[in-house]
Amino acid sequence: MNEIQRHICCGGHKPAAQASTAIDPVCGMQVRPDSDFRTSHAGQLYLFCSTGCLRKFRADPDRYLNPAVEEGPPADPGAIYTCPMDPEVRQVGPGACPKCGMALEPETTSFTAQRVEYICPMHSEVVQDHPGACPKCGMALEPRGVTAVEAPHPELVDFTRRLKISAALTVPLLLLSMGSMLPGLEHTIPPTALHWVELVLATPVVLWGGRPLLERGVASLRSGHLNMFTLITLGVGAAYLDSLAAVLAPGLFPTALRSGHGVVEVYFEASAVIVTLVLLGQIMELKARQQTGSAIQKLLGLVPAIARRVEADGQEKDVPLSEIHPGDRLRIRPGEKIPVDGLVREGQSVVDESMLTGEPVPVAKAVGDALTGGTVNQFGSLVMQAERVGSDTLLARIVGLVGQAQRSRAPIQRLADQVAGWFVPAVIGAAVLTLLAWTWWGPQPAFLFGLANAVAVLIVACPCALGLATPMSVMVGTGRGATMGILFKNAEALESLGKIDALVVDKTGTLTEGRPNLTEIRALAPFSESELLAWVASLEQSSEHPLAHAVLTAARERGAQLLSIGNFEAIPGKGVRADVAGHQVWVGNRSLLADQGIEVKQLAGAAEELRRGGQTVIFVGVDGQSAGLLGVSDPVKPSASAAVRDLQARGVEVFMLTGDNRTTADAVARQLGIDQVEAEVLPDQKAQFVQRLQAAGRVVAMAGDGVNDAPALAQAQVGIAMGTGTDIAIESAGVTLVRGDLGSLVQALSLSRAVMRNIRQNLFFAFAYNLLGVPVAAGVLYPWFGLLLSPMLAAAAMSLSSVSVIGNALRLRHVEIQSAGDY
Repeated sequence: MNEIQRHICCGGHKPAAQASTAIDPVCGMQVRPDSDFRTSHAGQLYLFCSTGCLRKFRADPDRYLNPAVEEGPPADPGAIYTCPMDPEVRQVGPGACPKCGMALEPETTSFTAQRVEYICPMHSEVVQDHPGACPKCGMALEPRGVTAVEAPHPELVDFTRRLKISAALTVPLLLLSMGSMLPGLEHTIPPTALHWVELVLATPVVLWGGRPLLERGVASLRSGHLNMFTLITLGVGAAYLDSLAAVLAPGLFPTALRSGHGVVEVYFEASAVIVTLVLLGQIMELKARQQTGSAIQKLLGLVPAIARRVEADGQEKDVPLSEIHPGDRLRIRPGEKIPVDGLVREGQSVVDESMLTGEPVPVAKAVGDALTGGTVNQFGSLVMQAERVGSDTLLARIVGLVGQAQRSRAPIQRLADQVAGWFVPAVIGAAVLTLLAWTWWGPQPAFLFGLANAVAVLIVACPCALGLATPMSVMVGTGRGATMGILFKNAEALESLGKIDALVVDKTGTLTEGRPNLTEIRALAPFSESELLAWVASLEQSSEHPLAHAVLTAARERGAQLLSIGNFEAIPGKGVRADVAGHQVWVGNRSLLADQGIEVKQLAGAAEELRRGGQTVIFVGVDGQSAGLLGVSDPVKPSASAAVRDLQARGVEVFMLTGDNRTTADAVARQLGIDQVEAEVLPDQKAQFVQRLQAAGRVVAMAGDGVNDAPALAQAQVGIAMGTGTDIAIESAGVTLVRGDLGSLVQALSLSRAVMRNIRQNLFFAFAYNLLGVPVAAGVLYPWFGLLLSPMLAAAAMSLSSVSVIGNALRLRHVEIQSAGDY
């Protein structure tokens, strides 16, 4: 921990003026000897200024007792670096040495240091302040991963330092160049001497302050990937080199190019101001772009640094989160964040899960209920058993998905890419034509007028706003979705969701709760209800299907004894069979029994009665004859009806697909207002149904939660998985709804359309800005109004255009997203 960090007091105390035996080892502040915040370590007593410092020390004493250990995660030389605007550009490590080609390595041990420098292990004189630049757009590459500690951006630190020094030199330079406009100053300094002073002031600004900008521009010319830095380099270089020649070799310039004082006009102030303004624009852009990643930082901040572990002897100990393993028992006190995913083993409470799901109503928790890391225990004390830790937790998976989505490219970005492909060469051509036109037809000194306007064209047309238009909106939109419990796997899913006009929905677990209850058992002689329940539960004990869970729960509640089974076989879409207690048992739908020649006429009436009530019927066959049925009720989710109405009002036609019986499916569909129902379909038939809709020209989204939904989820333009469903469904989908209800889908649809509106606005701003800016910079208004756009104003306008695009994207953080029932 460096000295700056050691003298920042988290408790608000003043720094110690002299040595004292009571020094807080965490923040370095003086603490009164009677402080209540104290602990012992290795036989020594330590005092603290606050409970926060005390908790940090207990979690990792060596971190604070050994100042040589840096805070934060170590910088990984083998980390993947990528471009924020061109995510397909990836490299391992922070770049290569231009002399020997070896990978550069970070000189510091931590990304949380105030400055990170990258050096060559063989050529120590090779030092750079950033991890290389993108060969396409010239932006600094960034580590692809994210951490809970938001480290200073190395390029932001470097550019800020360059801006301060450049501005300190540019301000007097600008005042000197405006001497003719200030009374009494125009005769103070001779023109020739003034130009030498301007040269001295402008040179460090251009060659040192603008060095990273010029290096990227030169690299773009070498590689052929022309970008915004190409135009900046050409513009600044033309203004500075022309002025340099005018000072060092004025005799090269004809008399027609000289001013009234007999000297050639120079543009040192223009080149310096352009560099300063571009640096300012880059800093504003970097700061704004950091805000687009605030959603990930907020999610990472949900995880507490330490957890209170209950040891085998019953004692409790605060330990770092990295030391928690599956199976550990953890104490969660009121007001504390839950550190990992697991199950409640003791106590009951209510938990605020809004940070992950967006649902404001706290959820009651009792023994056996699931807990999610990052949520907040509100009232009672709980003891939980850790099940998933580290990267396996739901929060870690959410962060991974959000980071992946923010680095992906939306299909609409192809338009910007195509334009950028010819835009920069077109601007260079426009600048050359501007120079020639003014030289041939402009007023004297015509060449200098042409040069100034050509530089203005190059600067004002920098396509940075065009390149930022889509990525910034995608980053903010996916981050906003994460805070609402809506996870987009990539930008394509975000864009495609807003275009859907058909939604195919699975019934169980999507429209219904997915937590069915066994409500009816009807056995045919000579079988009893208890016997039937025991046999069915024995077959279903290895199944993950919600109906199987309902049967097993009822069996446990009624004290049924599970039996060993043999020759188990699962028949996809129909049911299961096995040998139980010397009997061959079949459990599933009517089609399963019919395939075996088992007649179910005796149960037809009872089955139809249950189905009309919305229940699912499970038929049981034993030794070739019908043995009875079970009725399972799965209530419709409270949000489903309003969500279906809102989706239909937004022009989305809803189709319900289910493997359940037609009567049961129709009963649920009537309750929800769904007209299009496909019942008794097998998993592969769901994907075929999606294909038929797509063949008819529909843009289809598929929502489901089970393994049997995975083929259809993958087939649809947008697969939507319920966060409460299976892992394979989530992996197959492009969108995951953490809450697992269609109400979140309405929000996701609203968010997608809001993001696409924002992207179109950004693209319009970028195109309109360049269409208007280039002609004005070229001087088309001069013949009628005498107006010219100076290179300095062009640089300011270029920077503001980028910031305006980012600012418009940031509006997505606060845009109103409609929920189910708001339409």
